[in-house]
Amino acid sequence: MPSALITGITGQDGLYLAELLLEKGYDVHGLIRGQNNPRRELVQKVVPDVTLHNGDLTDLSSLMRAMRDSEPDEVYNLGAISFVAYSWENAFVTSDVTGMGVLNMLEAVRLHAGDDPGSIRFYQASSSEMFGKVQEVPQSESTLLWPRSPYGVSKVYGHYMTINYRESYGMHASSGILFNHESPRRGPEFVTRKISQAVARISLGLQDDITLGNLDARRDWGYAGDYVEAMWRMLQQDSADDYVIATGETWSIRDYLDLAFQHIGIDDWAHLVKQDPRFMRPAEVELLIGDATKAKEKLGWTPTVSFAELVAMMVDSDIAAAKAGW
Repeated sequence: MPSALITGITGQDGLYLAELLLEKGYDVHGLIRGQNNPRRELVQKVVPDVTLHNGDLTDLSSLMRAMRDSEPDEVYNLGAISFVAYSWENAFVTSDVTGMGVLNMLEAVRLHAGDDPGSIRFYQASSSEMFGKVQEVPQSESTLLWPRSPYGVSKVYGHYMTINYRESYGMHASSGILFNHESPRRGPEFVTRKISQAVARISLGLQDDITLGNLDARRDWGYAGDYVEAMWRMLQQDSADDYVIATGETWSIRDYLDLAFQHIGIDDWAHLVKQDPRFMRPAEVELLIGDATKAKEKLGWTPTVSFAELVAMMVDSDIAAAKAGW
């Protein structure tokens, strides 16, 4: 039975990945920060067969203990402070966790592997936010990185550090440059979930309107459940590499609103949506669209859930949750 350690297991990707690996017969371990982590109960409910270890990406000694106690064949580093807007409010903490945390995890894997650094396969969750002020459309693995937020800058650091450890020590270390991926498990602070929750509540008469920022930003949105499959496939390759994971389609916030409101029978939503400058980014990423040709050809990976299906899935889930009083 192969063993895997997942950092960031409390997030949507961590939960979907844990489910996938358990289905494949893995012994799955998760790193969780703090004994009283409010999401510990959720993890234990969704994936009760996962063994949890206390640790912190900013504390190398705790990562070494987690490596010792889990003895993983594969390590998936999904842990990060991942809400982009917050990264301007606290750039230092974001850099420490999302950037330096990658170095700490790589070092823990390298030290634990000892004389055979390639024996433990490592996955780094890179991000399309690294492209920022995009230099070409669509974006591929060779596109120049130009991050536009402290979060994006931190992800670039972690991305290049992963490449450096692969080239310096012969580690089997791969990065997935994942474009936006959503699900009913997405945190409510993210715009897609903020919209799906509001639309659900509006449909039930529990909310009057929703306030957002820039409605014209465009993203390449996919389903998180599809994207964790790509993560796993990367670590099954003979050689480590970096891959863009995306749908190859781009949609605006307005498009998301169109589909979400249409799903509850509302075609004209203008009077239900307000805009507030507080929700605007200091430096906006205007257009993200990924070229996942390499992933398709080398990993045999393609997305299975369309954008419209994703929006409907999220709205339906939030309607059910609102009806249940969650």
